[in-house]
Order: sequence, then structure tokens, then C-alpha cells
Amino acid sequence: MEAAHSRQAAPGACSAFARFTLCGGGVGIASSFAVAALASCIPWSLANAFVTAASTLLATELHARFTFGAGRHATRRQHAQSAGSAAAAYTVTCLAMLLLQQLVATPGAVLEQVVYLSASALAGVARFAVLRLVVFARNHSQATATTTAVRPVHTAPADPARLCPAA
Repeated sequence: MEAAHSRQAAPGACSAFARFTLCGGGVGIASSFAVAALASCIPWSLANAFVTAASTLLATELHARFTFGAGRHATRRQHAQSAGSAAAAYTVTCLAMLLLQQLVATPGAVLEQVVYLSASALAGVARFAVLRLVVFARNHSQATATTTAVRPVHTAPADPARLCPAA
């Protein structure tokens, strides 16, 4: 049953993106409350670092099991690559906020939220692409290789006319 479960078909791009948004958004909302609660006891930057590390681990597990259809724990390599993509996304949002502060002397809360959420959305789309195409892509190619490896080899000679049809 384990082998059949690990050969779960990968969801389509739209389905995976919806799952990514649901998992990432849920973890993000929970993280915002966790940072606020933890920041009442320790400095905000330290609370943010702890919560970011924990939420990245949790989100990577959710993405491995649910979003990208692997159906099992994320590997250490996947956690490391996911952490790298999360760090890049974090950098993008920080740079967007720094740029806003350079361009607008005293931005209002609404403008700050628009810039932050826009940068987060763009970084999220890029992160989705990295996770789907790089971090979790190998699981699906390995599962495909496993299922094709058990198929019998067809030894009949190939028909050259079928390989190179006339133009």
C-alpha cells in the first residue's frame, strides 16, 4: 500500500496553486498571530525569526504531503530548498518596503499594505514555481521512473517510417 500511495498522481498546476495558496495563506495567518503573541515576551525580530523558521518547516511539510501530491514527508533537501526560496521571498518583501520608504517620505498604512501584499504575492508566485518545478518535481519524475521501470521492454524493431514521417 505504501508503494501505491507514493505513486499518487501530481495535481495539475491550477489545483496545486490553489492548494499552495490555501496552505501558505493558512500558515501565514497563523504565523502573524504567533509573531504578535511571541513578541510580547521577546524582541519582535527574534519572534519573527523563530516563527518564520517554524512556519517554513510546517508549510514545506504541507506542500510535500498536500500541495504537490507527494503524499509523504518532505526530505532534508526539500526543506533546505524550500527555506532558500522562503528566504528569497522574504528578501523581496523587505526590498519592496525599503524602496517604498526611499520613494515616499511618510507612506500611509494603506500604501504600505498594498506594497507589502503586492511584493508578497509576486514572491509567492515565484516561490510556487520554484517549489513545483524544482523542489518537488523530482518526486514525480522518480515515481514515473519507478512505474515505467516495471513495464516490460518492447524489443520489436522500430518502424523507420513512423519515426521519421515524410514531410
